[in-house]
Amino acid sequence: MPTPGYRITLHNSLTTPILLGGAPRRFAILNGTICAAFVLGLQLFYLLPVFIVIHIVAVILAKRDPYFFEVVLRHLRQKKYYEV
Repeated sequence: MPTPGYRITLHNSLTTPILLGGAPRRFAILNGTICAAFVLGLQLFYLLPVFIVIHIVAVILAKRDPYFFEVVLRHLRQKKYYEV
């Protein structure tokens, strides 16, 4: 319950995650960099639709949970077991 007489304006931009093309920013930059390396660097143009599909899947996952990429990264950093 807020204290009477005090009011704080909270802008939506302070609470929403930063998305790039609808996907989390870190994921979109990583996907775009790997895509550029394969498609432009190695000239594997047939992989371009694969990276587009990966980005579309990331957009769909971001609509369900905008923090999914951070959760996956944290899960990958966790140890499989803890020594006692």
